[in-house]
Amino acid sequence: MSFLDHLEELRWHIIRSFASIIVFAVLAFVFKSFVFDVVILGPSRPDFFTNQFLCNLSATFNMPVLCINQVQLKFQNINMSGQFTMHIWIAFVAGAIVSFPYIFWEFWRFVKPALYENEVKHSRGAIFAASMLFSLGILFAYYLIAPLSVYFLGNYQVSESVENIINFGSYVSTISSIVLASGVMFELPVFIYFLSKVGLVTASFLKKYRRHAIVVVLALAAIITPPDVISQIMVCLPLIVLYEAGIIIAKRVEKKKKREMES
Repeated sequence: MSFLDHLEELRWHIIRSFASIIVFAVLAFVFKSFVFDVVILGPSRPDFFTNQFLCNLSATFNMPVLCINQVQLKFQNINMSGQFTMHIWIAFVAGAIVSFPYIFWEFWRFVKPALYENEVKHSRGAIFAASMLFSLGILFAYYLIAPLSVYFLGNYQVSESVENIINFGSYVSTISSIVLASGVMFELPVFIYFLSKVGLVTASFLKKYRRHAIVVVLALAAIITPPDVISQIMVCLPLIVLYEAGIIIAKRVEKKKKREMES
């Protein structure tokens, strides 16, 4: 295929991916009560699963500090079109999250013709692995990081004279950015797999720069979480584990390449 033919093929993959986002975005727009009342506002509610679990845990071990988000936060909208704009934005975000497996599959269909038969064989589980890791990142952030972030940022006060009445747009952007960033970062082993397949990284390279990677992980955790130690540690630990898993994956890729060259 010529370069223009490749661009034409890529264009149709992008169009189909965008169409899937639109379909699920329309569904999310229609079912706004579930999306906002149950999903978006969930981490701020006392009856949210994580909040209830931590409060039950605090009662069992007599540790009141664990009981979080038991007072419902107050939200306000200060822009005329604020709620409508947020409704559209969240619909597209929800559409992108739900469509992720299909989008990755379209990307895989575009790349697949350029791979050798043995590479296709060894990469068949890539779509499933990427979808699972993305989903795990989303769930991890939604059920663990988001409630802690809401509790810390929503209740932090510089003075008792200042009452926290949260701008709804600020709340939604905080929750969505934390969840999406976590989902993307959990794709680390998949990124390492493809980089090792094309020879850009090796297991020895990843081991050599492990300390540097930990510093980067700490910086990313500080960006996507509130400035409290517990949330940052909760983000750092799984990312470090995923980095170590990436080293194992890179080793396996190198061994397969070596066996193929010897045969």
